[in-house]
Amino acid sequence: MALPFDLRALRVFVTVADRAGFSAAARDLHVAQSAVSQTIANLERQLELTLLHRHERRISLTPEGGELYVHARELLERAESTHLAMRELHGLVKGEVRIGIPSMLGSYYFPPLLMGFKAQHPGIRLTVVEAGARRLQRMIAAGELDLGVVIDDEQSQPMERRHLTREEMVVCVPREHVFAERNSVSAEEFFQEPLVLFQDGYFHREFVDALSRQTGLTANVAFQSNLIPLTKAIVRQGFGITTFLRRVVDEPGLAAVSFDEPAWLDLSLAWAKDAYLSRAESAFVEYVIAHREVL
Repeated sequence: MALPFDLRALRVFVTVADRAGFSAAARDLHVAQSAVSQTIANLERQLELTLLHRHERRISLTPEGGELYVHARELLERAESTHLAMRELHGLVKGEVRIGIPSMLGSYYFPPLLMGFKAQHPGIRLTVVEAGARRLQRMIAAGELDLGVVIDDEQSQPMERRHLTREEMVVCVPREHVFAERNSVSAEEFFQEPLVLFQDGYFHREFVDALSRQTGLTANVAFQSNLIPLTKAIVRQGFGITTFLRRVVDEPGLAAVSFDEPAWLDLSLAWAKDAYLSRAESAFVEYVIAHREVL
């Protein structure tokens, strides 16, 4: 039995839904807006369903359109994986690996791995995206990233994972701070200080929020910044303290002090569950795991 639509029509439909409009979708697809409109009209006629609400300034999915969207995304992703697999049977390798890395890891942990992989595979382009840990998980699930470094905890989404390293979260204070010569700091003492924290969505902030919930103590947030050099400068000048992975506290003006119950984070390289990894992506995973002792 013939299907009522083809993959091209589904791609147009998904793009219209993602971009919430015909004009934006047409620009993304490099076709005329009239062609996009006609494709959607034909699809609705063939299915005998209304898929989109046409508002004055935007487009939204009907319930039926929402159901089709879920299946259409899955079909398109499977088609792309199939196409890639067939290309690789002819010896062609996907030329790009898109990897997401939280900022602390990207700046202090991954440069040697990225440069080492590039030296071995100069023909493969590496695209590195910095974002918060939770956003990276969403991007991997949506197919916007091939791989990402994630925190292993109970909030993590189901993914394929390869363990990378275990690292301690420490209190970061200026050298002249009363905590600087201590062996450890309690959560109660930490929360009595003005804090310099990342914004929501970063594992740095999630760590502090989780500690707050566990202790019933409220964080005194003096500054919010996702910029590590700025955060360090604020701490160094004595306007607050923060937490970092121990390796990040790497300059003379700052001191790293453990919590009295040492806080450890397990970090993994992850990709979407049941996803097809290209040769380039598989090579990157194998390289990172083989050289993770540099982390």
